[in-house]
Amino acid sequence: MAGAAEGPTLRGAHVTLEPLRVGHAPDLWPAADEPDLWRYMTYDVRSEADLAAWIADRVAPRAKGEALPFLLRDARTGQAFGSSSLFDLNGAFHTLELGHTWVGRSHRRTAANTEAKLLLLGHAFEVLRVIRVQLKCDARNLRSAAAIERIGAVREGTIRHQRLLPDGHKRDAVVFSVLDDEWPTVRRRLQGLLAGAAPTS
Repeated sequence: MAGAAEGPTLRGAHVTLEPLRVGHAPDLWPAADEPDLWRYMTYDVRSEADLAAWIADRVAPRAKGEALPFLLRDARTGQAFGSSSLFDLNGAFHTLELGHTWVGRSHRRTAANTEAKLLLLGHAFEVLRVIRVQLKCDARNLRSAAAIERIGAVREGTIRHQRLLPDGHKRDAVVFSVLDDEWPTVRRRLQGLLAGAAPTS
């Protein structure tokens, strides 16, 4: 069982978000073993060991209070199907980023995936009391950009050559945000999407 120092567990009807641990790599690898998942990511994950290294990097900032990384688990079947993090937590400015997100094929565009976004944003705005949540994606990743806009986030612009990827590509990152006074509208939108989302298996 995860200890309190690892952060909260967020529970919904369709998904449970558990504090992420390096020991979760074997549980997550069946969902993560999909090259397309990592095409636009900053890690080249090709094995369970690579996934464990990726998890270790997500977990490390948690000890300094700078991140809350989660494993996404189907609340009904117990299947681990992805990961997402709240990170770059800035207590002075009351901001953070939601990202490092990937979802296995089995749970894309399902109630579990939609509810995960609702729980993460709810924790950010209602528990951590931030005033801004940032999201970003590779400019080439049209599917991710569409998913971010679908929840009601506002596209702000593009950071050119934001990061050098393992394959040598100079990534441009598209930046989105949700503000605290926008959260009630985004929450209602997510609840509406959740009502119409495909059920999980």
